[in-house]
Amino acid sequence: MLRYFLPFLDSEVKHWAFEARLLRWLTFLWLCIGLVAMFSASYPVADLMQKDGLFYVKRQIVWILVGLFCFNVVVRSPLKSLCKVSGWLLMFAWFLIILTIIPGIGTEVLGATRWIALGPVKVQPSEFAKPFLILQAAQVFGRWRKLRWDARFGWLCVFAGILGCILIQPNLSTTALCAMTIWFIAVAAGLPWINLGSTAVVGLMTAIVSISAHEYQRRRLMFFLDPFIDARGQGYQLVQSLLAIGSGGGWGVGFGLSQQKLFYLPIQHTDFIFAVFAEEFGFIGCFSFLLLLLFYASVGTYVALRSQNLIKRLVAMGATFALIGQSLLNIGVTTGVLPTTGLPLPLFSYGGSSVISSLICAALLVRVARESKEAQVVSMTNRRQRYKRGSRSFKPSL
Repeated sequence: MLRYFLPFLDSEVKHWAFEARLLRWLTFLWLCIGLVAMFSASYPVADLMQKDGLFYVKRQIVWILVGLFCFNVVVRSPLKSLCKVSGWLLMFAWFLIILTIIPGIGTEVLGATRWIALGPVKVQPSEFAKPFLILQAAQVFGRWRKLRWDARFGWLCVFAGILGCILIQPNLSTTALCAMTIWFIAVAAGLPWINLGSTAVVGLMTAIVSISAHEYQRRRLMFFLDPFIDARGQGYQLVQSLLAIGSGGGWGVGFGLSQQKLFYLPIQHTDFIFAVFAEEFGFIGCFSFLLLLLFYASVGTYVALRSQNLIKRLVAMGATFALIGQSLLNIGVTTGVLPTTGLPLPLFSYGGSSVISSLICAALLVRVARESKEAQVVSMTNRRQRYKRGSRSFKPSL
């Protein structure tokens, strides 16, 4: 049982395919780097607010252990079995998302009701929906030409309903990421471009309507173009992030020596953790991390392309896109390339829902790598038995 929480002790991994073992260790490397970065970014605020500098780190380690348990369950479960339950789990996640927008049930943080409080613990259902969206979208679009029109329409309504509920929270960034992941899976499945194009237009119009209806989203977009217009007001967070990144220089100021995390940069241990990482490890550290993401994406894409089964291929592509795409979106926000959003950096940012969801997505990718390389080996005993049965049934003519 211990190996489910501490996968480093798992002796069966040596029998896995090379790509599966490589992705597994890349995931653990990514997770370890993120935990170190989160420790540095969260220590000052935890020491001041919680009177314990390790407060957030200890809680994150608990979530990581839960995530590793889920990781090991997924990598040891046949993808066929996971696909059978993905629809029900997606519906349950949708139900939880609906609960967040009901007054009195959802917990409001910074003007958004994205969480449900379970005692002292807050969970974000939209994060848990991501891996099940990937599994279900891969099945729907992988069998698109075999499905009846009512089944197609039904699942498209489910996807639209989930995205709509996430948008109402409001959570435009997660809605956009989930929508792009579903759309990317549909592209990889080879759906007609007329359908893909019309869907993209509808998504873009929905985003425009959401930005028009929410003033804080309009302000984010306006100050993203030039945050220095109001450097002490609406542009403050992005300006401090840019100052942190610029202060890192080539080699960084050193681990634990960031100045911007000392209450200049808001939410430095969650959405803007990459700014602290860039300040402490500099251009070399950031470039090395981007190389890790590139290598991870390359191995994930290789696994997807090597898979002979379309649904497995789509699952691998969706999981890779969700992890790497969200990482690049977060980095783009932190560096001022994209408007400010509330997306965490996978396996870096503090938050239990995010780390568990990211580890499940990584486990789906590892599982596809395992199944793509596993071959049915027929033992010599079975071959001899089949040969004998065949010999008895053969009667030579006279």
